[in-house]
Amino acid sequence: MGRKRCVGADCSKMAAGCCGVKKPKLSGSPGSGGPGSAGSGMPGTGHCGTDLGIGSSSAVQAGNVSRPNGLGGPGSSCGGGSVNSMSPTPGSYGANGLSPNLSPGLGGGRRMVVSAEMCCFCFDVLYCHLYGYQPPRTPRFTNDPYPLFVTWKTGRDKRLRGCIGTFSAMNLHSGLREYTLTSALKDSRFPPMTRDELPRLFCSVSLLTNFEDVGDYLDWEVGVHGIRIEFISEKGSKRTATYLPEVAKEQGWDHIQTIDSLLRKGGYKATITNDFRKTIKLTSLQREAAALHRNM
Repeated sequence: MGRKRCVGADCSKMAAGCCGVKKPKLSGSPGSGGPGSAGSGMPGTGHCGTDLGIGSSSAVQAGNVSRPNGLGGPGSSCGGGSVNSMSPTPGSYGANGLSPNLSPGLGGGRRMVVSAEMCCFCFDVLYCHLYGYQPPRTPRFTNDPYPLFVTWKTGRDKRLRGCIGTFSAMNLHSGLREYTLTSALKDSRFPPMTRDELPRLFCSVSLLTNFEDVGDYLDWEVGVHGIRIEFISEKGSKRTATYLPEVAKEQGWDHIQTIDSLLRKGGYKATITNDFRKTIKLTSLQREAAALHRNM
């Protein structure tokens, strides 16, 4: 009711961080769904803002994984060998990169696209960069385009260490390469990651799906949908703000509290009335996520 599917160019305009804060411009290659201002409505990148928004509405959890020769290094794909020590064993995934053990994901029973192998690939990319190896070989999982986020956490308490992504659909092979390093090295809230941190890192990959324009600002489900709002500020400028699906549920917010929080995050300082809420353009979204801890 009151929804229409967001497709094509409309989805490429999703450009706010999940906490709706305007972010610094980051480098990106032409045509890759590159940077744009979080408040501009242009294709671009976004932070997760705070630890809010980290989690998943549909998730694949991979346990601690260790390799005989550790993380990357000589003999791995990073070192030029034929075996990628960071990737799951070849029998774990099908030709399309999907694990046979994945439960049906979002969208009426289809298999989830996200996989733990994507997290392994992100670890490969980061390790190779930090140690000066050649980038890892092309992974076997799908290269279809999706909006995506790469999140790093550290320590037993899983403190946020970096999270940046894009609401523009990017081919997964190049998109995960780019945002692995962007989130690890260019998140302005944290210093760049170092080699010493690798054993303590957790990685999660989130793919954003099912974007729908919503006619009624209450027509979305807490805990299932993330939302992106677009509104006009008191000064007449267009502003955007986004929360990923788990934020409202984790904070115990209802629809109104979530929207009002997003308005504040987006910089709206005036009194929030019900009439103003009705002027908001709202897009709902869902996501699939996989998480992995690299045990050294």
